[in-house]
Amino acid sequence: MKRLVLTTASMTLVAFSVLAQEPVVGTWKTQVGTTAAIDECAQGYCITMKTGNNAGKRIGSFQGSNGNFTGTIVEPESKKTFTGVVTLSGDTVHMRGCTMKVICVSLIWTRL
Repeated sequence: MKRLVLTTASMTLVAFSVLAQEPVVGTWKTQVGTTAAIDECAQGYCITMKTGNNAGKRIGSFQGSNGNFTGTIVEPESKKTFTGVVTLSGDTVHMRGCTMKVICVSLIWTRL
């Protein structure tokens, strides 16, 4: 009986952690057609390129919850770091960031 209770409790914790995962976690198609993954990491959430010339490179991290986040992203080609916000709306991620508070960029990614 004790083993059954422990097994049930363990299964409940695993199911809860899957359900509690932030909706921003997943695989996304970038504006230029490459693929990026957003996963949980020590910084909160990290962005890693999955396809293209920068496959395998971590290009950003951000923190937050409930579809509203702040953080940084590095444009892989220019190596410029942009600080800004990430918002989640359904299957779309909107990113807006600025470098040196002068040059600002907006990106829209869609969930795959």
